[in-house]
Amino acid sequence: MSGILRVIEKENEVIVDWRPLDDTLDTSNILCAGKDSSSVVEWTQTPKEKCSRGADRPSSYEAEWDMVTTVSFKKKPHSNGDATTHANGESKWSFLFSLADLKSIKQNKEGVGWSYLVFCLKDDVKLPALHFHHGDSKLLIECLEKHVLLSESPQDKRILLVNSQNKSLSQSFENLFDEPSYGLLQKLKKDPYTVTMGRFSKVTNYIFESLRLSDPSSQRRPPSEMADFLSDEPGFEVITRIDLGKQPEVSRREPVSAEEWAKNMDSEGRILNVNYIKQLIFKGGLCHTLRKEAWKFLLGYFPWNSTKEERANLQKRKTDEYFRMKLQWKSVSEEQEKRNSRLRDYRSLIEKDVNRTDRTNKFYEGEDNPGLILLHDILMTYCMYDFDLGYVQGMSDLLSPVLYVMENEVDAFWCFVSYMDQMHQNFEEQMQGMKTQLIQLSTLLRLLDSGFCSYLESKDSGYLYFCFRWLLIRFKREFSFQDILRLWEVMWTDLPCQNFHLLLCCAILESEKQQIMDKHYGFNEILKHINDLSMKIDVEYILCKAEAISMQMMNCKELPQAVNEILGIESSSVTPDSDTGEDESGAVLSCPKSVYQSISTPVTAANGTRDSTQQMSETQSSTPA
Repeated sequence: MSGILRVIEKENEVIVDWRPLDDTLDTSNILCAGKDSSSVVEWTQTPKEKCSRGADRPSSYEAEWDMVTTVSFKKKPHSNGDATTHANGESKWSFLFSLADLKSIKQNKEGVGWSYLVFCLKDDVKLPALHFHHGDSKLLIECLEKHVLLSESPQDKRILLVNSQNKSLSQSFENLFDEPSYGLLQKLKKDPYTVTMGRFSKVTNYIFESLRLSDPSSQRRPPSEMADFLSDEPGFEVITRIDLGKQPEVSRREPVSAEEWAKNMDSEGRILNVNYIKQLIFKGGLCHTLRKEAWKFLLGYFPWNSTKEERANLQKRKTDEYFRMKLQWKSVSEEQEKRNSRLRDYRSLIEKDVNRTDRTNKFYEGEDNPGLILLHDILMTYCMYDFDLGYVQGMSDLLSPVLYVMENEVDAFWCFVSYMDQMHQNFEEQMQGMKTQLIQLSTLLRLLDSGFCSYLESKDSGYLYFCFRWLLIRFKREFSFQDILRLWEVMWTDLPCQNFHLLLCCAILESEKQQIMDKHYGFNEILKHINDLSMKIDVEYILCKAEAISMQMMNCKELPQAVNEILGIESSSVTPDSDTGEDESGAVLSCPKSVYQSISTPVTAANGTRDSTQQMSETQSSTPA
């Protein structure tokens, strides 16, 4: 059945409207809206369009769509075609919906059959598939992307997820506030780092207005329309609540000592049992004297199976490479820099950020501090290492603890390079890494506590933008400096699963859930409350809780496939995919279930009490990793 699809721009919302055509209608003379018109006009094919269709293509098969910028419409008389009609004269196959209601768009596999799109709405209503026999479905996607942000589903590349009700909210915070009429926004545009990182709660009103939906009653589809969709489109997947079981009690041990580290190294300096050492670090962290050496392994600067001699040679090569890059920007004259706006802008941003990064820490306090000079020089050299990315505000927060621990310019640089390899997508212009993490966090939180998720959605907080800063710079502004050293080294072990930092977010949110819901916090209060948690979170308690959540999910036999993929859990049982016929997998850990069983030493519970009775058998391997 052929038809016309329109994207209609109204004052406060955008409507997608599809109506079928009669086979008896002449599609070369249809009333619809032109892309640049302010009213409905008569659309006629240009010679180019007629030619591109070809004489052998029946025009009635072409599903036309256009961009409408009008508010009033000229009604087209209904033709007595073959299509079944409702009492009001509209075909039962026609539909319209607001983009605010759109949840996802499913596409066909590339290169397989006609292109088609299936719109899925937030109440899980799936609209009939629209087939584009002569292509142009991508043009429609491009048109919709002017109004909403779309990203590929991590689980199925054919599915495009709608990330935000307001496109500007998923841009970088520097681009988020480009509205010239708003006073605060001018300040954010000039100095987004300070305002975003330091006074996050003050932007609540603007974000609230951006997220606020129009009257829900005006967007609700008529019951008759809902009934049509439900009766014509069977096969909905019913998602039932999954019982994860009780969260296990988790304790932590003392930090890894220099003696334990030395015992696990052979005479040539190789680490004997990498997995065992990682388990120890995950469960207790490192004593500070070990960090300078161990962080180089955790961040990937030193290979785990390297000897002392190999590491010394590596450092020598990396030192030469570092100073060659440093010389590149050091040798740029003032005259040259005047003609290099990007380098000039990078330098300006770095100088601003360096002067306000961890200035209360003794390593960086005071004027003309050597630590500040090193911080500046490493960031400038990184611009030479990755000129496409250059410097983005927030990167100084990631470098500061690394330089503090290394106390060496070259080692700090290469450790920072390794860390930025992990964090790169967070700072790219499109911020795809941030978008993906927010979607994944929402998926995990919904599995953990669907009721809390529903509450947040009811307060316009379902997109979890208040977690943006946590993810952007890995909790750097949420914990004390010393706690961040502990938290980061635990996360760098990559245990007990992928994306453990998202489970840390879940642990914090679950800890605050009771207060948020009991006090009926709205959007502003939620954002302010989360912002006010800074420097008040107990790192050991949150690590215990996040580990307990990971164990709770990994022990679940009916974990959704989306969660399996987020946590990096491998497949076990095979069940058919009702849509594609492909296999879906159950849940099995990609790492051994006994990941903690080889750890021996008294442990410390989250409340700080020692448990001398809890001992685990020590099983160190003498085989080099």
